[in-house]
Amino acid sequence: MSMQVGPADADGEDQLNNTINTTPLVDVMLVLLIIFLITVPVVTQSIKLELPRERNIPLQTKPENIVIAVNRDGEVFWGLERMPDIETLVARLKVEAVKEPQPEVHIRGDMEVRYESVGRVVVACQRAGIFKVGFITEPPAGAAARAN
Repeated sequence: MSMQVGPADADGEDQLNNTINTTPLVDVMLVLLIIFLITVPVVTQSIKLELPRERNIPLQTKPENIVIAVNRDGEVFWGLERMPDIETLVARLKVEAVKEPQPEVHIRGDMEVRYESVGRVVVACQRAGIFKVGFITEPPAGAAARAN
């Protein structure tokens, strides 16, 4: 704020000051500038990572690939053959695990199946010594249109 010191008018009234004092405005702006200069480098710092890119690799169906399906009731199928229990599945996977090259296991899980049922198949693959396990999913609705 400015203040005018000096003689009054001939009428004895003080003159009105019609100029704006910008000193407080400049002070506030300099403080904000300093705060931004200090905080911006802190906010933008992060660990350098190379994030994965989205990719869609078409499934290469090989005769040696094993397709295991889990329906919405949690029943496990090897191809079209129903597995009575997980131990039978592990036994069959152990036979396949010793083959050279080792086949890949592709798991097809129903969208409505509990995660626990698919997890049991993954654990069975791990117990049998299978190294390559993949999940088969449907592409998004717009992906088929973009591919054409």
